[in-house]
Amino acid sequence: MTGAWPLARALAHPATTAGLDAAGWTALITMARAEQLIGTLALRLDGLPMPASVARILEDARGSAEHGRRAALWEAKMARRALAPLGCAVVLLKGTAFAAAGLLAGRGRSIGDLDILVPRADLDAVEAALLGAGWEWVKPDPYDDAYYRRWMHELPPLIHRERDRMIDVHHTILPPTARPTPDADALIAARVELGNGLSVLNSNDMIVHADAHLFADGDLAGGLRNLWDIRCLVEEFGTEGLALRAAHHGLAREVARALRLVAIVFDDGKARGIDRAYVRRLLARDGWGRPTRPFTRFAFYVRSHWLRMPPAMLARHLWIKWRKPASSGRLPSSSRA
Repeated sequence: MTGAWPLARALAHPATTAGLDAAGWTALITMARAEQLIGTLALRLDGLPMPASVARILEDARGSAEHGRRAALWEAKMARRALAPLGCAVVLLKGTAFAAAGLLAGRGRSIGDLDILVPRADLDAVEAALLGAGWEWVKPDPYDDAYYRRWMHELPPLIHRERDRMIDVHHTILPPTARPTPDADALIAARVELGNGLSVLNSNDMIVHADAHLFADGDLAGGLRNLWDIRCLVEEFGTEGLALRAAHHGLAREVARALRLVAIVFDDGKARGIDRAYVRRLLARDGWGRPTRPFTRFAFYVRSHWLRMPPAMLARHLWIKWRKPASSGRLPSSSRA
């Protein structure tokens, strides 16, 4: 069986690792590292029999994941302090939200940037407050700055000058130019308060956002980790009311696809039609963790930009980025979490 199937199976059914030989363990660990799932895998396999060398690697991974969790929660606390005087809603998203809410999806999860959602009406005030509290632009390129402000669902990324941690400030969950147009006001109105000045999306909106992040706004880079998020969220919350909420946000197709792919990838379901292409992209790794299937990857990269922009706008954007690669900064992407 080719691709990252062994990793998917180990995450969903940890006992299946009992028969692994040295080569099998090497492949599993390298794939998990490449997909940023090594901490999650370490938590899933904790207590199971394994070679001593593997146990040490996974023990280190659990320690690193715990350190990352604490750092992410501290960064959320710093953002809350900076934004508290504004009195606006501050909704944690993605990995930090899972960790802050103590969810299954947060156990061992790799957490990158701090992602928050705020009301669009408060965006200018939020930006000013963060700049005043020590955040600064990652790379102040005029084209990128204008592009983010006009066409993206978030401010240009910011980094704290002392802590070297990134924050992405969202005013909705998909670019305004994308085909689906989620109801950002409804997301914020239905948020769940954590009791510390921060909040998270409600359970169905959290699943919808994870689905949108994976299938409606990206090239599926890091997709196996994000699909695992969805599996954990569905396991913890179920799907009652999910279809209705997904339809409200215009993401019924993406949610249905996510549920199918969770069953295919983690529970031995059968891929049919276009789902087979998604499975190929999600599991495109070899036994050393290296990316495979370059044509499939490129096709999904093109698809991600096509979803985000109308054709004429896409052509202009790619032309400008190609003309000045040295100063282009970070391409708008939703693969970070």
